Amino acid sequence: MDIKEAIKERHSVRQFKDLPVKSEDKEKLEVLIKECNAESGLNIQLVTDDPECFDTFLAHYGKFKNAKNYIAMIGSKSIDKLDQKCGYYGQKLVLVAQTLGLNTCWVAGTYGKGKCKADKNAGEKIVCVIALGYGESQGVAHKSKPVSKLCKVSEADLPATPAWFQEGLEAAILAPTALNQQKFQVSLDGDEAVITTKRGPMTQLDLGIVKYNFEAASGHKVR
Repeated sequence: MDIKEAIKERHSVRQFKDLPVKSEDKEKLEVLIKECNAESGLNIQLVTDDPECFDTFLAHYGKFKNAKNYIAMIGSKSIDKLDQKCGYYGQKLVLVAQTLGLNTCWVAGTYGKGKCKADKNAGEKIVCVIALGYGESQGVAHKSKPVSKLCKVSEADLPATPAWFQEGLEAAILAPTALNQQKFQVSLDGDEAVITTKRGPMTQLDLGIVKYNFEAASGHKVR
């Protein structure tokens, strides 16, 4: 499975099999996390065998099962566009996890922040975590808003746009967003794609996720 296939096949999963992360899968994720941290300045960490992080009322209400492995998205509060960076690099890890046969769920509010075993340095904050494991299912696709609500290029003009833009747009629409709110818009400025978002809870995190999907599918950087 390549990244483009992972974008199409990856869905949010909250119920996991009671299995540890395979050592070879853990090693591959650790290598990628190290690369992401070096590139971004973040302090992303993989935590395994920690059921306490999801042992909260909200996690049980959210129907998490056997959630004991996660990626903690951490960074200094002084990092410019911290939430957006966490979304971007977190989605990179999510899609690679999918290619390894692992399932994931972005979690911003239904985990125990005080119970998270990731090491946080002074001046850093945990933006969110990504639950990780071998799912009992592959999840289901989320409902999406119509293209007209998510893209500033009219549907009549879309066929005339570059193929890479159309591929990127399709991937952006498939990106997970908080509460499936999809508060982003994709536009084409000359030969450059631009993705913006409205204000709201977790929209900057979502923006990073959407941007990564677009770039991974299209091969073009996003402004």
